[in-house]
Amino acid sequence: MSPASGSSTKKAFILDAASKLAKPRFTAAEIEQIRRQLIAHLGESGNTSPDYIVSVLQEAGMRVVWSTRSDTEGKYEEEFSDLLHFSSLEDAEMCLVRLDELLRKFRAAGEQPATERVWEVARLGHRRAEMIARNPKVDPQKRAEKAEIAHWFSIWLNTPDAFFDWLEVRKQTPEFREQFAEKIIPED
Repeated sequence: MSPASGSSTKKAFILDAASKLAKPRFTAAEIEQIRRQLIAHLGESGNTSPDYIVSVLQEAGMRVVWSTRSDTEGKYEEEFSDLLHFSSLEDAEMCLVRLDELLRKFRAAGEQPATERVWEVARLGHRRAEMIARNPKVDPQKRAEKAEIAHWFSIWLNTPDAFFDWLEVRKQTPEFREQFAEKIIPED
């Protein structure tokens, strides 16, 4: 164990967060979720590498589906950094546009690990939006917006090829316009 007590605090928090997730296996999406929770809980001192989190989980005997980044996957990792920032409907749409671009790019290049990473990031985005939408401490309008964003992620995850056509129709519905009138994303 390292001499810093912060290390044991990090380890304890990682194991606690993993336990609360109650997953039979941990993928990159769960690792990232734990990493962000660690930063939220411990501040900047909680910022740690995904590889460290993986090592803590594996050391504790948990099943982790994680390969050390291959050259192919590693060269694309910067494409995923800070991708899941969606504080508004417009941000969420841009995030999904970017995920869709990456999915098509990696599929065309035959980059299966990177393609799978796109799906993991999208599933994580869906879970984050759902988590905020269900939090009673969050403002009701913000919760409704996050529920809408979670729905968008769900549709994209299930039918990426039809998503953007669906989204254009969705934004024209009376329900959407009434609920998000001041948040409507302008058409080009």
